[in-house]
Amino acid sequence: MTEKAPDIAAPSPSGDARVYLKPGRERSLLRRHPWVFSGAVARVEGAAEAPVADLFAANGAWLARGLWHPKAELAARALTWRRDEPADDALIAQRLDAAIRRREEYLAAHPPARATDAWRLVFSEADGLSGLIVDRYADRLAVKVHARAWRAFLPGAIARLRARTGAREIQVLVEPDAVRREGLTPEEVAELSDPPSGPTRIHEDGLVFEADLLTGQKTGFFLDQRDNRARVATYARGRRVLSAYCYTGAFEVHAARAGAVEIAGLDTSAPALERARRHHELNGTTAPLDYRRADVPVELRRFRDERRTFDLIVLDPPRFVFSRPQMERGLSAYKDVNLLAMKLLTPGGVLATFSCSGLVGHREFAAMLGWAALDAEREVRILEWLGQPFDHPILAHVPESAYLKGAICRVE
Repeated sequence: MTEKAPDIAAPSPSGDARVYLKPGRERSLLRRHPWVFSGAVARVEGAAEAPVADLFAANGAWLARGLWHPKAELAARALTWRRDEPADDALIAQRLDAAIRRREEYLAAHPPARATDAWRLVFSEADGLSGLIVDRYADRLAVKVHARAWRAFLPGAIARLRARTGAREIQVLVEPDAVRREGLTPEEVAELSDPPSGPTRIHEDGLVFEADLLTGQKTGFFLDQRDNRARVATYARGRRVLSAYCYTGAFEVHAARAGAVEIAGLDTSAPALERARRHHELNGTTAPLDYRRADVPVELRRFRDERRTFDLIVLDPPRFVFSRPQMERGLSAYKDVNLLAMKLLTPGGVLATFSCSGLVGHREFAAMLGWAALDAEREVRILEWLGQPFDHPILAHVPESAYLKGAICRVE
């Protein structure tokens, strides 16, 4: 890709802080990647604590403008590469409108997608709003904030979302990582939320689920696995199914409806398991259930020692890789649980395995599966690759936006 030469003309004065990068650290911004880490910053001039900054190369060339938090490791998130475009409420409203319109156009052109009333409206970098997530659950919205600098723009963003969507209720949440990295606390955004009205009932492919926007993982439900749940269920008929890291049981409910003869689920959260059982009740499934609160690798080893087997195993673990220095350790954790799952499958059994670590690409994921298969002494064939649904688009020049990957494998 040819890099655009930086513009050395004087910047627009709309950015309050002026952030100068170290030599050679402007390359990602020239490639329209929005992230600037603190280690790339040489010096800051102007209002250093302002929520918006103009970003400059070491030679003084203006590069971009975006959100700024000097105490964060991910210090700047570019919003615009145009000098004449302020990073303000108007720009954010424009980006919100565009993101929602893209979903509306997709839904209009693909009627089967209307089988759900819950989807992602705004997907951070992929929608030009780095650090902001907005999910729709029927007539409610969950807004999740990943960066402290968003605090200054949330009132305008929420007003725009309410006007554009007609949402009855909006809950504003703080990503736990933002609490740790940037010191943004839930209390700082609490006054922006509406009074909560309890779990929200949503629909997916003819099934009913309940999402807890306030206490659930992510924003209450794993919307990104919608298509994958339906696809994995096509392998479930007549099979004994184990779902590891099952959360609130959505994979298992799909599998039970498709004809699974037994369902087992493992998770560390007792409330999640309680809701998983509730989801089976709501949907009238009849397969025997065995939900257990457990540390997944420990319980998989227990099953191995007990010589317990399954015909279909779903592995949907949390993110194991958080940074590049931690890659080897995270891939080892993925290999461990996949190896154990392979050993528990009957010959010809099916493994549906996933990673939500954005830093783990398909090549690394496939290599991990290969090493797990060798150590498990099983022959593993990848039948299908799985990924993200329409409402979690991938921005081609931001590889981290392609975070969810999965494989359906036959294990001999």
